[in-house]
Amino acid sequence: MDYQSYFSDALSALHSERRYRVFADIERVVGRYPHAIRHTPAGPQDIVLWCSNDYLGMGHHPKVVEAMVETARSMGAGAGGTRNISGTHHPMVELEHELADLHGKEAALVFTSGYVSNQTGISTIAKLIPDVLILSDALNHNSMIEGVRQSGAERRIFRHNDLDHLEDLLKAAGKERPKLIVFESVYSMDGDIGPIGRICDLAERYGAMTYIDEVHAVGLYGPRGAGVAERDGEMGRIDVIEGTLGKAFGCLGGYIASTLPVVDAVRSYAPGFIFTTALPPAIAAAACASVRHLKSSGEERARHQERVARTKAKIAAAGLPQLETPTHIVPVMVGDAELCKAASDRLLEKHGIYIQPINYPTVPRGTERLRITPSPHHDDGLIDALVTALDEVWTHLGIRRAGRLIAAE
Repeated sequence: MDYQSYFSDALSALHSERRYRVFADIERVVGRYPHAIRHTPAGPQDIVLWCSNDYLGMGHHPKVVEAMVETARSMGAGAGGTRNISGTHHPMVELEHELADLHGKEAALVFTSGYVSNQTGISTIAKLIPDVLILSDALNHNSMIEGVRQSGAERRIFRHNDLDHLEDLLKAAGKERPKLIVFESVYSMDGDIGPIGRICDLAERYGAMTYIDEVHAVGLYGPRGAGVAERDGEMGRIDVIEGTLGKAFGCLGGYIASTLPVVDAVRSYAPGFIFTTALPPAIAAAACASVRHLKSSGEERARHQERVARTKAKIAAAGLPQLETPTHIVPVMVGDAELCKAASDRLLEKHGIYIQPINYPTVPRGTERLRITPSPHHDDGLIDALVTALDEVWTHLGIRRAGRLIAAE
């Protein structure tokens, strides 16, 4: 049997569909963000990062870095194993207390990633509710889809942010049947926001439990950075809040926050938690420092929103096909996988600007895009340089913009 051919053929298919992913070799340097170094066969190249999910640059914040370094020196590099076997190191205890407080919940539980927290959290919660029906937004993240699938529960998909469709499904299920609505606050590719309050209204009317993914919102929205639900005054109405430590908080890990019985049940039953080595103390300490800082400091959030607004205005003024969003996500639409990859490559090679192409299956075919994420550290000069570069690339490649096609040079 030529087993290798199976893998070679699979890779060939990705290449033929222009979906093969290439990861740049990037070295981020403390104190220089969003500037970085790209390592290439021809030597190092100075670049500017424009697609990082370290939205506020907290991965480089002095308090966060110092907490990590000091804890590694005092407690070592690893956690020693699973929490079930090795116990819970103290920085993890402090982190979970901070997260519970952030969301106004009784308890929180930290996982090794945001993906795992959704996959394991949703599947475990659903398995513990007999005959539960899961109602899932059509644009939920893959981690949520996998959590729903692995639960084995019956599921219904409601059209994205379509409350009438959701209500029809709730009505059909009946008030007596247990129901779990799973949805997001900020949808990371289109940058739109779920109607949190109105979903909570429906959940209360039809006796459903709510589970919200706030991974692209925690740290960024709300008076203390607890997310869109906090900003909109709806946080107390959500049963389970899921978030990440790997985006705006600049570290690693994911978590859920809820009542003590929910969190304790997931802790006690979830294989993705029980059988996985815990986050190292240094990472937990760094995340805790980041959460604490952003609870009390609104400066980063205010600067972030101002930079996002300026970037959007400049892109719009250049006539580039920007998808309008009410959030910090700035999608510039290409609509073709090959052109999207070519645009990304030209931005990097000619202009020293790093923006990964977003192609299928992350987004539907025909909606390929460059997903731009401004940070508080992108100054006016960097924003102007980005727009100038995008304009040149769109013209050079003949990519459609704002309703017209620019002839390629």
